[in-house]
Amino acid sequence: MAPSRRAFLAAAAATMAAACSNQATRSDASASTTPTHPVPSTTPTTAGRVGAHATNVNGKPAKVVFAGPRTRRQVALTFHLSGDPALASRLLDTAAQAGVPISLFAVGRWLAEHPALVQRILGDGHELDNHTWSHPVLGRLSGPAVAAEIRRCRAALTQATGSGGRYFRPSGMTRPTPLVLAEAGAAGYPLVVAYDVDPRDYTDPGADAVTARVTARLRPGSIVSLHTSHVGTITALAPILTTARVARATTGSVAATPSCHAERTLTSS
Repeated sequence: MAPSRRAFLAAAAATMAAACSNQATRSDASASTTPTHPVPSTTPTTAGRVGAHATNVNGKPAKVVFAGPRTRRQVALTFHLSGDPALASRLLDTAAQAGVPISLFAVGRWLAEHPALVQRILGDGHELDNHTWSHPVLGRLSGPAVAAEIRRCRAALTQATGSGGRYFRPSGMTRPTPLVLAEAGAAGYPLVVAYDVDPRDYTDPGADAVTARVTARLRPGSIVSLHTSHVGTITALAPILTTARVARATTGSVAATPSCHAERTLTSS
């Protein structure tokens, strides 16, 4: 079942602002490396997409979020969109069958090469956001080069969809640098979307391994990082969705504080 498009991470701003006022910014490593085994429940957790309207009108550096509120029994399935369009189509088929909206962080060059799939993504109700123009390791680039990657993808999104997208996810890094946050903000993105669940599906460990890695770490508020260009990920999506819909985290997990890196938030993915 689809989540409220303005509910998933809507409370993250207040949650994270309150948490950040009481503790120093910490790494998200503890959230991503401490497995949590879901407990079956009759009330399904909802898998969804990033979806709040967000426009950085003042050009200040972007904030970064690694997870949504742990008290919300929703998770975000986010995908790095590039590679084989046939695999992307299979992913969309699975999402459609499940009735689940997802967030797709698109490589701009891919958008320009596959306009028909772009229209299908939008028609199916999914979110399209910025994942740079050519997917470089941003940490190796100069400020102007980082800015060009973000802005060129924004232009491709605008040309393809009429919008530059709401959010940005950097390529080649798990934690955005101050330079990347500054350039994302200057390009009009108030929020950079990171993640707390990374099954490393891009290493092609196989569908069973991807499923196991995601479900072992999944808890309320999780943002899961996946990729459209790997067969194992596409095959794993259906069992991941099944787990997401029947999972309930332990009390300790629900009470866990998200990483304090965001003063404002998303809504859902």
